[in-house]
Amino acid sequence: MASTTRRWALAGGAVAAAGGAFAAARMFPSFFWKQLREDLTRDVRPSALAPDPSKWPNTGLHATWLGHSTVLIEIDGFTILTDPVFHDWIGVDLRVATVGMKRLVAPALPLKKLPKIDLIVSSHAHMDHLDLQSMRDLESDRTEVVMARSTGDLIRASRYARVHEVGWSETVRVGPATLRGLEVKHWGARMRTDTYRGYNGYSIECGRYKILFAGDTADTDAFRRQRNGNADLAIFPIGAYDPWIYAHCNPEQAWRMTNEFGADRLLAVHHRTFRLSREPDSEPLDRLLDAANASAERVVAREIGAEFHLS
Repeated sequence: MASTTRRWALAGGAVAAAGGAFAAARMFPSFFWKQLREDLTRDVRPSALAPDPSKWPNTGLHATWLGHSTVLIEIDGFTILTDPVFHDWIGVDLRVATVGMKRLVAPALPLKKLPKIDLIVSSHAHMDHLDLQSMRDLESDRTEVVMARSTGDLIRASRYARVHEVGWSETVRVGPATLRGLEVKHWGARMRTDTYRGYNGYSIECGRYKILFAGDTADTDAFRRQRNGNADLAIFPIGAYDPWIYAHCNPEQAWRMTNEFGADRLLAVHHRTFRLSREPDSEPLDRLLDAANASAERVVAREIGAEFHLS
């Protein structure tokens, strides 16, 4: 874990996550400086729940939300990690400082307690999704990585077993899993000028199970158009919509898109971990459960560290 005594951060919401902290300071000065003061003085809270993947059987579908968009998934013993972010600060590493944001809640599992990871799935290059320090920590010649187009140059690809770049509608096979890149409504630039970088959701089929990892997306009909049968689980973002609704769906839209893709259950991510926007921390999940109404039992792993199991 990055040392909080060595590192400090310039915070600034979702704009900072894409590399524009100073732009955020100009556009939203009161929000920027208020968050900066808070981040420099507060501690990162521990996760209330601590999952234990060592107790998961080698059959069935198992998942736990580790925080933000990081989900640990195991399908019949094959392990998948989405958008890994494990450090206290995210952003541009200047060695003496990190320009970015500070976590609210620590990961439910530290890196040292992760099982062997067979596959890392990276949706896009934004700094709250592709954390380079976490990717360095996870380097292994036993791990493959699936990434969006024109993002593989950001990591040390030679230190992984293989790195695959996938575009929309393209497929790749990794071990027993077949992944298809899905169209989403977002953007891929890590900084302000590298607009050529791709951004994906993914359909992941492994054995008898199918998962949707939506990455980051605003409201779109793309999931309805890309539906191919039903899915056991959808992993959808539900936070950072106020005022960023043009780039991030709200909870009601996430619920609708989950149903349009034909997913039986929803694991909601991208909330409660970083202060990316103006909505209260508890609002996204509350609104999601209200939208689900009588079907609220289909919303699984509602807390950081909570587990979901399907056999």
